[in-house]
Amino acid sequence: MKRIVLSLLAVCIIGAAYAQKSPLKRGKSFGISFFLQDFRSGLALDSGDKFKDINDRGEWYRPTRLSPGFALSYAQGLTPKIDLRGTLSASFEDYLFKKRAQIGINDFLGELDVSVNAKALNDNHVVIPYLSAGIGASFYKGFLGAIAPVGLGLQFNLFNDAKIDLQSQMRLGLTDNTTHHLYHSIGIIANVGSKKKVETKLVTPPVANKDADNDGVLDDVDDCPTEAGKANLKGCPDKDNDGIADKDDNCPTQPGTAKYKGCPVPDSDGDGINDENDKCINQPGVAKYQGCPIPDGDGDGVNDEEDKCPTVAGVAEQQGCPAIKEGAQKSIDYAAKNILFETGKSTLKTASYKGLNDVVKVLNENPDVKINIDGHTDNTGDVDKNMALSQSRADAVKVYFIKKGIAEDRITSTGHGQDEPVADNATTVGKAKNRRVELKLGY
Repeated sequence: MKRIVLSLLAVCIIGAAYAQKSPLKRGKSFGISFFLQDFRSGLALDSGDKFKDINDRGEWYRPTRLSPGFALSYAQGLTPKIDLRGTLSASFEDYLFKKRAQIGINDFLGELDVSVNAKALNDNHVVIPYLSAGIGASFYKGFLGAIAPVGLGLQFNLFNDAKIDLQSQMRLGLTDNTTHHLYHSIGIIANVGSKKKVETKLVTPPVANKDADNDGVLDDVDDCPTEAGKANLKGCPDKDNDGIADKDDNCPTQPGTAKYKGCPVPDSDGDGINDENDKCINQPGVAKYQGCPIPDGDGDGVNDEEDKCPTVAGVAEQQGCPAIKEGAQKSIDYAAKNILFETGKSTLKTASYKGLNDVVKVLNENPDVKINIDGHTDNTGDVDKNMALSQSRADAVKVYFIKKGIAEDRITSTGHGQDEPVADNATTVGKAKNRRVELKLGY
């Protein structure tokens, strides 16, 4: 630890000696880096091993513990010595969970973190040491977790436009789906955007002339004697041609009105409808509703133009209609698997009735819900006959429901023939799966 502190101190002294003239605060920067990370040592630390024990065994340096990856980053200076950085890392790992068995081998691991870099020196130095700490998230085989990267780094200034970045971190696993791991990277981070040049206006000394700016308006009646202007504006310019002299125009490059001192009529909410015609000036809206948002009469978060049930609060998944009761679709799917017909006919077998009666019960419990009946066949026989058979079987199920008291306008039946197989028609098992009736609830 003493060696590390002394090394950082030496780097600070060298960096100060080679200070260059440049902006003190970092501008917008993008970077790319290559990294190696070690999960096994991190897991050992999490299990109670000490840094000294792992170091004595030489485990930090084993190549078999290190796995590679690439990262993209964005940085922005908050102060001359404080930078905010976001990093997106990608690699393929044999991830070891703290409290979960290993579930992946060489699977994709993504990590996104936001950190604060506290620099010992500002960006006008050749060598810049820094400490970093942040918070982030990881994604591995469907598992999300939280991490907290902490570490130190060095940046080497390249002509003030780019920096070589070296970094070493301990990424702490904060949740059961994450594990402590070491992260070592090298990359380059470069400024984006060109530096703005400061233009210096040369002031021309007044010329002893009755019309110094040659605009046709004599100096003794010219309100702007050093700028060529228009006679109707007493010799003053009007860049945006809105009839308001630039000296009186709060928006000299945008045509406006006298009421707003030369600026355009405001649009406070940025919806393209100016405030004078906008009934909701602080809420983005549409012209159809005079600048107000599309209404949501039932307050369910689905606007009335997209809401199939605009007067009843519902959920987005059902396009604004009430959510179908939990388990209802499962009952429907189970019943569908037990709909049986006489071979080559559309006559329902009695074994189908129990499941169909369960469907009737679900429909009665959800009176606003509709049902779609889709008939399918395998590829045995004529295509047109299969299409007709699938339609007649779907219609047979529809008739059954109608006889049980379900309104006809709540039922749609469609035959698809052999066009939508779910299994291989080359096998007996596949053909059996393709001969089916599907039931789907909706609004």
